[in-house]
Amino acid sequence: MRAQSKELQTAIRAAHAAGAITLEKFGELSHPEIQVKEFKDFVTDVDKACEAAISSIITENFPEDSMLCEEGTIITGTSGRTWIVDPLDGTLNFIHSFPVFSISIALKGSDDELLTAVVYQPVLKELFTAERGQGAYLNGKKITISSRTDKESFLIGTGMPFKEYHYLESYIGMLKEVIHDSAGIRRAGSAALDLAYTACGRFDGFWEYKLFPWDFAAGVLLVREAGGTITDFSGDPDVFLKQSIIAGNNITHPLLLEKALKHFT
Repeated sequence: MRAQSKELQTAIRAAHAAGAITLEKFGELSHPEIQVKEFKDFVTDVDKACEAAISSIITENFPEDSMLCEEGTIITGTSGRTWIVDPLDGTLNFIHSFPVFSISIALKGSDDELLTAVVYQPVLKELFTAERGQGAYLNGKKITISSRTDKESFLIGTGMPFKEYHYLESYIGMLKEVIHDSAGIRRAGSAALDLAYTACGRFDGFWEYKLFPWDFAAGVLLVREAGGTITDFSGDPDVFLKQSIIAGNNITHPLLLEKALKHFT
């Protein structure tokens, strides 16, 4: 593994700090610590504590950078660079003591290119990292996307609509076709982890309609640095425009894109 930049070192330190906070409360969250943000969308005191820890570490080291965080921390800097943070991706899992959640931190450059990515799964102590042009890594070991080409062996990740029902029929239509063209589907509940798992070949592909930048920014760089392809549902590589994701290798990405073009407009 190459020498890490200050940006990556800082993101790793911030992710570990947030991870420690999650482990202190995992399985012991009380009802007053859980609040409803909006319909079927929750936030906890742990989300907020993680965000505070991450933003503090990053702003201490890069005071001129901007920040965009899920739980409302927005800092407008002068550098043109933006840190995009999900302090606890998979909050509902966390609330239910389901051990699938992550911390996601990405840095977007002044040229709108993703520069740095960290996705940390604290329960398993799995740290996924990437820097532009430097490859992707899991706990310091280089990772690559799946090389599987037989659709009957594909394991595909997805995220199901749970708040917006107007595209449910389109999703179900696509899901039916993917079920026929794969060995199995998984819906883990953390898009950041889904993309990290695609980057390291655990998933052969992933798709989800309508995510937020903090859900996918770090995962996008991980997949691309691992040799994968990511676009939106129309095939556009600028996923920040429409915020829908298709990720995979040179077989699974075209397969999922074809189905998305058929069922979504």
